[in-house]
Amino acid sequence: MYTDPVADYLTRIRNAVKANHRVVDIPASNLKKEITKILFEQGYILSYKFDDSSVQGTIKIALKYSKDTKESVIKKIQRISKPGLRKYAGANEMPRVLNGLGIAIVSTSHGVMTAKQAQRENVGGELLCYVY
Repeated sequence: MYTDPVADYLTRIRNAVKANHRVVDIPASNLKKEITKILFEQGYILSYKFDDSSVQGTIKIALKYSKDTKESVIKKIQRISKPGLRKYAGANEMPRVLNGLGIAIVSTSHGVMTAKQAQRENVGGELLCYVY
C-alpha cells in the first residue's frame, strides 16, 4: 500500500525511462489519467491507453525516445507537493521550469493543467510535478 499515488505514478515512469522500456503499466485513477493526458498533449509520451477491464483499471503508457540518440524525451520528472508538505502557487506565482523549456503540472479548481494554462485562466493551485 502506498500513501502517495502521484509519487508512485511518477516513479514508475522514471524507472521505465531509466531501464529503456517502451511501455509502462500504471494503476489508474482520475488524477493519473489527467496527468497522462497532459504529458501526451505536451509531447512527453508517445501514446496512452486506459484499460478499464479490472476494477481499478490500468494506464498503458508508450514512452517517447528520440530517433537519432535513442534518449528519452523525459529527462527529469520530479514530485513537488508531497503529502507531508503541500506546495501551492497563486496565478501570479506559477513557476517557470527550465526557463520555459519544461512544464509544471498543477491541480486547480478548474481541473489538472499546466502552469501556463493556469496563468492564462488566472487560477492557482497545488503544484504536482515538474517535467523536462
